[in-house]
Amino acid sequence: MFATKESLKRRTGPFGIGRLSYLQSLVNEFQDTESQDCLEECDDRIVEFAIGGLCNLVNDKLNQQIILSNEGIYHLSACLSRSNEDIVFSAISTLIYLNSKATNLQLTTIPIINVMLTFSKSRNSRFRNLANIYLKEVCSPSKVKEALAGQKLWDDQLKQLHSPP
Repeated sequence: MFATKESLKRRTGPFGIGRLSYLQSLVNEFQDTESQDCLEECDDRIVEFAIGGLCNLVNDKLNQQIILSNEGIYHLSACLSRSNEDIVFSAISTLIYLNSKATNLQLTTIPIINVMLTFSKSRNSRFRNLANIYLKEVCSPSKVKEALAGQKLWDDQLKQLHSPP
């Protein structure tokens, strides 16, 4: 794991490794890796940092317009199913910040509300709290009722499928 000074000199040459060379070697290593786990982990880290940055930038009106013009709501809502909690937290927060009269219809689709309803029942207090904020601040009570009615209908249909004749 630790290298001697001589072996470092031998590997990097007399002038060391430049920034461009170092970055290129990282890119090459990433592109040449055969480990799917490594690629997924790297992907999650990149998404986590990117969405965290969006969450920090979204309050600026110009940044909001850029996010919205690049199908941001679609991409953010896709992050709601990620396994990395920080990605999901940032996605929910960013969606909350994007709420306006112009975006509310996109933010209150039944699938998104269903996800928030599921999160609102989570044992994880961060999920529960953010989902409840989303449901109260972004969604109208009638939209939440509509989603709940759909969930109940779905549950009833599943019960009928699994009950003996």
